Amino acid sequence: QSPKSPAQKQKNDFKEEIRDVGESGGKQFEDNPGDLPEDVTKGDNNDSTSEEDKTNDIASVEKREEETSDRNKIENENEEEKKGETVSKVEDTTEDTKTDDGEKTSESGDIEQKTEENSSETIEEEKVQIEEKVESDEKDSNTKEQAPTDVFPSGAQSELLNETIKQIGSFSTQAAESKHEKETQKSEQQNGYSWKLCSTTAGPDFIPCLDNLYAIKHLKTTKHYEHRERHCPDEPPTCIVPLPEGYRQPIEWPKSREKIWYYNVPHTKLAEVKGHQNWVKVTGEYLTFPGGGTQFKHGALHYIEFIENMLQKQGLDFSWGKSTRVVLDVGCGVASFGGYLFDKDVVTMSLAPKDEHEAQVQFALERGIPAISAVMGTKRLPFPGIAFDVVHCARCRVPWHIEGGKLLLELNRLLRPGGYFVWSATPVYQDLPEDVEIWEAMSKLLKSMCWELIAKEKDKINEIGAAAYRKSISNECYEQRSDSDPPMCQKSDDRNAAWNVPLQSCMHSIPVGDLERGSHWPEQWPARVEKVPYWMTSSQVGVYGKPAPEDFASDYEHWKRVVNQSYLKGMGFSWSNVRNVMDMRAIYGGFAAALRELNIWVMNVVSIDSADTLPIIYERGLFGLYHDWCESFSTYPRSYDLLHADHLFSKIKNKCSFMGLVAEADRILRPEGKLIVRDKVEIVTELESLLRAMNWEIRMTYSKDKEGLLCAQKTMWRPTDTEILAYAKA
Repeated sequence: QSPKSPAQKQKNDFKEEIRDVGESGGKQFEDNPGDLPEDVTKGDNNDSTSEEDKTNDIASVEKREEETSDRNKIENENEEEKKGETVSKVEDTTEDTKTDDGEKTSESGDIEQKTEENSSETIEEEKVQIEEKVESDEKDSNTKEQAPTDVFPSGAQSELLNETIKQIGSFSTQAAESKHEKETQKSEQQNGYSWKLCSTTAGPDFIPCLDNLYAIKHLKTTKHYEHRERHCPDEPPTCIVPLPEGYRQPIEWPKSREKIWYYNVPHTKLAEVKGHQNWVKVTGEYLTFPGGGTQFKHGALHYIEFIENMLQKQGLDFSWGKSTRVVLDVGCGVASFGGYLFDKDVVTMSLAPKDEHEAQVQFALERGIPAISAVMGTKRLPFPGIAFDVVHCARCRVPWHIEGGKLLLELNRLLRPGGYFVWSATPVYQDLPEDVEIWEAMSKLLKSMCWELIAKEKDKINEIGAAAYRKSISNECYEQRSDSDPPMCQKSDDRNAAWNVPLQSCMHSIPVGDLERGSHWPEQWPARVEKVPYWMTSSQVGVYGKPAPEDFASDYEHWKRVVNQSYLKGMGFSWSNVRNVMDMRAIYGGFAAALRELNIWVMNVVSIDSADTLPIIYERGLFGLYHDWCESFSTYPRSYDLLHADHLFSKIKNKCSFMGLVAEADRILRPEGKLIVRDKVEIVTELESLLRAMNWEIRMTYSKDKEGLLCAQKTMWRPTDTEILAYAKA
């Protein structure tokens, strides 16, 4: 029996995550204020406005007048503050008003934009309205309540702010520099915390859980790549990772797929070792990617089409981006395979270890291609069972056939019934004695696993070959085997349990019940992203307390509204340079689904102590992984353009190191990258202070009914004082 991680111990697929309504009659999962899609900013429907609220309204407008005046002075002197210096702080505790006959009129949804009429009002008009309202209320308390003026910046206001910023090239201004420094010093004094620079052997490439040299040095063995697995320090670092010398803003997608700045990832070893195979080359101040991999020296796109044609020749309904949407690429190299699958409307989870193939995953992320640092060693990969439509291995250097096929059995756990394993390696197309031996061992193993060899073909252009296997869709083959090796897993073994769970040399049975996840192939893309998974039924209670299908639909509508009416219009920044996005606390993947029309990808992270909804995310044709935010994420510094955290910081505050998570967000995010936080007001306030101490630019804050919203932007600033991390020093 497989040992289970505590966080996943009680779940068995989604059926064990959500209780039957008839049995429980209530919510299974804890709700946070602001988590509910319909109620995140709903206030009490008071019929009067308190004196405190009136005073706050006037103070808010007066503060904005002062900020506007300061900006005008600077503009008149032909100077400017950096983008994002504008901070709009608002507090509005009333959402709905009622007419005399009781009809209710909504003033704002879930932190939505103002009406066009309100957007056009000047600050002076707002102040006059508020003062008149206060005076009127004082004279006659029975007069009809006026609608409060919502000063949350709408899309139109944000565009106006951007348009009024003057062009000053690459230079800053003395006014901006001085103001920023004073704010930073003030924040440090108020917060009592001064950030330091991490001093480690890895330097700008520091990954705390993969660069714990002390733990690695004391491993008993490295036979199964234990030294490439996660070994997190007892406490997460609370210092800031340095930048590479000469760092520049990354090249935008899709140009980044072809070339990146050399100084952003200043590593040449891979170019020296793999340059002749067209992995990566040094070209002046760029690193270029002319081919992409050992198996597709003449381009990944041709290789991708070669695989599709090979399978379609067998009469299979195989089509990239329709029936096949979510792919796992093991030993991905620089991830060109996944990078070009975007052209086919396919998302690929690429993984490779942090090993002698220096910075391969870092190259991938800098190119705008999703990837994580991970190894197939002694533990399960951080994904749910039966999640991927295709698993791909092109010269991935994984010894699939040894030790009873333990590593290949991990792929069996991850692959959907009816899914494909595409193997492109020398044993498939070469006749050297070693290759022949491996091919024969693999053939025997795969047959015993009931994976059928569908096609085997050579690609004349790339001069390589590939074999495609298909996983069984029933248990009939398992039952008819004369030799039960590999054995079937115990029924108690949870295929979804994946956090620090040791690998098992067994196979899980195929789900066959009509309402069992994995018994049917998902809907074709893009229909699958919106459709409620067939195995979510009304008898189950969802995360937000509603029947599961209704919960799913409500979550999706919520995030579509928030993204379209607030995030895309009211944050004051352009999404054109946003490519790599992480939802740090995904539920059903609604945030990622709402962004699917943009030219971005979203890594959905499901916390190990939250409801296990990651299988739902994969069913939608999206992807992600499990993670414990008390530890560092398995990615390089400067990997993401945008981080989204919905009530994550408040949960960490009550669990482990709040400061560690703030430092981790700074590590993961690129300079000029954005952080959007939705949380309790007190959490947002504390976080704002800490970010100011790191010289981040606070783009916008907003609060309503004890719920807050923060948008901040990381800068190039790094502290001068250092903190030595002994465990990360050679």
